[in-house]
Amino acid sequence: MNDDNQLLERLLAGEQRAYKDLVGTYQGAMRAVAYAIVGARHADEVVQDAWLSVVRNLAGFQGRSSLKTWLLTITANAAKSRYKQNRREVLLDDLPSPHGTLGDDRFSAADGHWLLAPFAWHQDTPEALLTEDELRECMEKTLLSLPELQSSVLLLRDRQGLELEEICNLLEISLSNVRVLLHRARLKVFATVEHFEETGQC
Repeated sequence: MNDDNQLLERLLAGEQRAYKDLVGTYQGAMRAVAYAIVGARHADEVVQDAWLSVVRNLAGFQGRSSLKTWLLTITANAAKSRYKQNRREVLLDDLPSPHGTLGDDRFSAADGHWLLAPFAWHQDTPEALLTEDELRECMEKTLLSLPELQSSVLLLRDRQGLELEEICNLLEISLSNVRVLLHRARLKVFATVEHFEETGQC
C-alpha cells in the first residue's frame, strides 16, 4: 500500500494527525497552483477554500488520480471559479532573455532537466554552512522576484515533481508556454547561483 493510500485511510478514520500530515505534505504545491492563477494577494484565500472542499469531498475520493493530483485540481478549480471574471492570460514578453535562449546547453531539450546542475556545496565547515544559508536566502529572494507564473511553474516542476503535462492541465496553459516559463525561471536561478559563486553576494 503506498503512502497516499495509507494517508487516505487515516483521514477517513478521522485521525487528526493525518490532516496535519496532509497539509504539511501538499500545502506548498496547492499554494503554487493558486499563486499561478490568482496571484499572491488571493492565493492563501483560494487555498483555504480548496481545503474546505477537500474536507467536504474526501469521502467521495475514488482514487482515479493520485491524491496530489486530486488536491491540486480542487485548488485550481477553486482559484478559477473564485476569480473567473479576472481570468488571467499568459503573456510572454518578447524581450530576449539576458541569460540565454531556449537552446541553452545547460538544459535538456527533451525534458527541460538540468544537464549541468548549479554548483553544490558538500563541505560542512561553519564557513561553508554559513555560505549555504546565505545562498539559500539568495535563492528564495530570486524566487520571490520571478513573475508569478514562472515561479509557480518552477516550484511545481522542481520542488513538487509534477510532470509538465500535469502543470499544463492545472494552469490551463500550453506545453510550449510551460517549457518557456520553466526555462526562463531556471536561467534566472542559475544566474543567481553563478553570481553568488563568483562574488559571494546575492
